[in-house]
Amino acid sequence: MADYHYVYKDVEGASTQWDDIQRKLGNLPPKPPAFKPAPFTPAEDEDSKPKDKTWIDEKTEEELEDLEDDLDDDRFLEDYRKKRLAEMREAAKIAKFGSVIPISGSDFVREVSQAPHDVWVVVLLYKDGYPECRLLLQCLEHLAKLYPATKFVKIISTECIPNYPDRNLPTILVYNSSAVKATYVGMHSFGRRCTPESVALVLCQSDPVLNDGHGGEQSTEAVLKGVRKNFVERVIREHEDDDDGSSSD
Repeated sequence: MADYHYVYKDVEGASTQWDDIQRKLGNLPPKPPAFKPAPFTPAEDEDSKPKDKTWIDEKTEEELEDLEDDLDDDRFLEDYRKKRLAEMREAAKIAKFGSVIPISGSDFVREVSQAPHDVWVVVLLYKDGYPECRLLLQCLEHLAKLYPATKFVKIISTECIPNYPDRNLPTILVYNSSAVKATYVGMHSFGRRCTPESVALVLCQSDPVLNDGHGGEQSTEAVLKGVRKNFVERVIREHEDDDDGSSSD
């Protein structure tokens, strides 16, 4: 009887002499590499990070509030913490809206009638497929970015007012303190050439509807002055762009 000598696997993943022979003959696939765990990297200790302006900049508003009593020994960092916290709060206050918000009929009371008393709401009644509605919406989208503390919303006209005549589109309603302060029906309300500036001037004829959030509550005169300033700056930019384009031809 032949004397066979077997070498068995005694460790998981280990190879027998028989396996090695079969691999050399090509009867078994190559031996997989031995498992090697990734090197251990200890988690960075928060307390070991250098405490500087970058460290403060990485903190959230809540984290900065929690640090109120922890930086008393470092006057510079404590002052910078307060500065960053004030900046965050101001930015949050300014960036209330910043776009034209689509709403439905069921949203109207909550989004418009129940808006805070210090918030002016500009409501666009529109329908898709009307070029005049699209043009006025573009103007309002531009104004919404310039005046993020004013709330701009849009709603399909017949969802807001059942059977509202299409001939009256687009229509703008201006709300404040749960009441309608102004109504503008059709494009003729905004002049021969409807632009963001012409719409802004009409909206602020009698009330300081537009609010950029930087100066708190402003008078109508102050808002109109800002609107005219934005208009002049845009005309100058467009003129400079035209000059650059013609000079490159």
